[in-house]
Amino acid sequence: MKISFIGGGNMATAFIGGLLKQGFSAGDFHVVDPYAPGREKLTREFGVATSPAATQEALALCDVIVMAVKPQQMREACAAVAPHLKTQLLLSIAAGIRLPDLSRWLNGYRRLIRTMPNTPALIGAGITAMYADEAVDADGRAAAERILAAVGRALWVAEEALLDPVTAVSGSGPAYVFYFLEAMEKAGQELGLPDKTVRDLALETFIGAARLASQSPESFATLRERVTSKGGTTAAALQVMDQHGMKNAFVEALKAASARSREMGDELGKD
Repeated sequence: MKISFIGGGNMATAFIGGLLKQGFSAGDFHVVDPYAPGREKLTREFGVATSPAATQEALALCDVIVMAVKPQQMREACAAVAPHLKTQLLLSIAAGIRLPDLSRWLNGYRRLIRTMPNTPALIGAGITAMYADEAVDADGRAAAERILAAVGRALWVAEEALLDPVTAVSGSGPAYVFYFLEAMEKAGQELGLPDKTVRDLALETFIGAARLASQSPESFATLRERVTSKGGTTAAALQVMDQHGMKNAFVEALKAASARSREMGDELGKD
């Protein structure tokens, strides 16, 4: 499978690194990026071919094109790619950009898959949701799964509109984790713990709790109840959180993120 990346930033780097570990060779990749230092770094680290612009040479022989540009750059990137499309599968990792808009910018091309990865993909621990146009066959879906598996888990959603709540839950999700870690760190410092100690405690608690949950068939609520003894320290902490409405606020925050994803799709897809 030959893959061309439009954009050579962090996500493209993560995909190339992960795919090389899966047995791909440097010759399987071509990266298009106008930023010369970035291209030089990719060639130096991975030995991949690069070019400053989308050309027939860069795209004609590939099987898959991965659009790894920012949402605001997608329309311009599509204009550069459109003349070189034949039968290639095209994957978009840009938040908010809908398939009908991508297809319109690509002169009606429909072998398209929209994906929503998250930043743990940078260390091979991401999770990506995908939605394919009806024009994508089983082989195309399998190719997308193989590519996305290089940076973590991948799953399909039944409707493209579900990618907005996916963005709210997992696309933006790492920021919520870091936000909560910040709060744990601040509390530990105010309680007198040394900076490194509280950082280690907070990180390992998060990592361990997530691993425990991933290996348990029980619900998150049940797992929480198991560490919440009546009248104990955990109950005291959770009581304060409930008094401040933290759970409801968090739910409303994710709804706002999902709504913003829909709004971005409307804004970026305007003619």
